[in-house]
Amino acid sequence: MTRKTSFYYSFLVLPKAKREVIVAVWDFCRAVDDAVDLESDPVKARVALEEWRAEVARVFEGTPRTPQGVALKKLAAPFSLPRAEFDALVDGVGMDITPQRFRTFEELVPYCHRVASSVGLICAEIFGYRDPVVREYARDLGVALQLTNILRDVAVDFAQQRLYIPIDDMTRFGVSEDDIARECREAGAGVTSPAVRALLECQAKRAHEFFAKASRELPAAERRAVLAAEIMRAIYEETLRRIEAEGFDVFSRVIRVRRVTQARIAAGVLWDTTVGRSH
Repeated sequence: MTRKTSFYYSFLVLPKAKREVIVAVWDFCRAVDDAVDLESDPVKARVALEEWRAEVARVFEGTPRTPQGVALKKLAAPFSLPRAEFDALVDGVGMDITPQRFRTFEELVPYCHRVASSVGLICAEIFGYRDPVVREYARDLGVALQLTNILRDVAVDFAQQRLYIPIDDMTRFGVSEDDIARECREAGAGVTSPAVRALLECQAKRAHEFFAKASRELPAAERRAVLAAEIMRAIYEETLRRIEAEGFDVFSRVIRVRRVTQARIAAGVLWDTTVGRSH
């Protein structure tokens, strides 16, 4: 795993064996995602994705054919990796092959579960836990992370004809797709439409709600076990705060947390979890 991912510093706190599993899972999931994101032809993307669906089956039932599948195969059983979540991920990635719109937030949630919560639930098994409520924490944290991604990447996604903001929200704030297109064209001038800013504020508020829900659900006794996920949560919450501080200008550039800041956040969460709470 490289420093290019926001998850880099969160996974550094894991023991070597667990880190190796996380890397294998990450590489597999990344390959599945790339099968769609890096292929502009929908027909070829579907063919590639179905091959990855078959590879999931081979990981759990047969002999994998890809380097990612081979690496995952030897770790799936020892760490009780849940096949259902890999299947869910493939389903979610498949939803991106053709541009689609979600009418309501309730329609968007299953997508978030498939492309993000599924990975969180896989990671939860790797981290280890005693209280099954950790699964609810992982599910809701996955939604929070994905909502943050959606807000951060509005312009990037729109350039690929994707828009994940629910239509009902856009209608409520009086925002059309033409308005989003205009903000993309005028990138650099800040968010020029008060209605667009209000729409994006709504999306941020919802992400904050899911971060808070996940935090409430996590038992104090399990916090050390899911330390890596807590670092991830803190880094993404900082991303969300920076988007807000920039006036929701997600059109001029992709707003990210600098590596040095990510490292500082990781160190802070590590200290608070392993030292601070013991005093």
